[in-house]
Amino acid sequence: MSAEAALATGQLLLDAGETAQALESFRMAARAGDARGLTMLGRAAERGWGMPPDARKAGAWYRRAARSGEPWAMFNLADLHLRGEGVSLDPVEAARLYADAARHGLLQALNMLGMIAETGACGRPDPTAAQAYYAAAAERGDPWGQFNLARQLLAASRMAEALPWLDRALACRLPGFQAAVARALSLSQHPELRRRFALARDHASSPAASLSSRTSELPR
Repeated sequence: MSAEAALATGQLLLDAGETAQALESFRMAARAGDARGLTMLGRAAERGWGMPPDARKAGAWYRRAARSGEPWAMFNLADLHLRGEGVSLDPVEAARLYADAARHGLLQALNMLGMIAETGACGRPDPTAAQAYYAAAAERGDPWGQFNLARQLLAASRMAEALPWLDRALACRLPGFQAAVARALSLSQHPELRRRFALARDHASSPAASLSSRTSELPR
């Protein structure tokens, strides 16, 4: 079986709840030289699929995959460093890994670089840099980048510019995304934002949202 087939089989088994067999398929992909197999083993360790959750073990798998240039491994390892789970709490290392992931084409990493700049996790907050990162992610189709860009524009009283980005973000059907947007908009009083809050809330509670929660975990 090719590495690609092993990864696809592992994802199908994971979706079916057959975690032990899924892990063996991911190991097969890793043995065949596909770093995405290592990333999925790290994800299993982080999430506790077929084993007790172990952030330290997850970090080790991600690190091996990241050395092979796997962008999702870089991203996931950066997440661990940002939270200090299983690895050192190191926002600077997290930023470096997100930047590497972005250079490897992972646009979601641009949004995380925006979050680091906005919050000042590596020093002073830099709202200008944050907006530039969010805009780069948004323009490439990342819904979190679109939402965060809209959020910054709203904070700057630039409603007319913000609403189109918010609408583009609301087209996203990632698990949990609509619920997160609804929470963020829940206290808004502006009629346009209340309308979008209702849309996000209704979608988050719809049966379709629960079905969409079974999306692929496989790195692409």
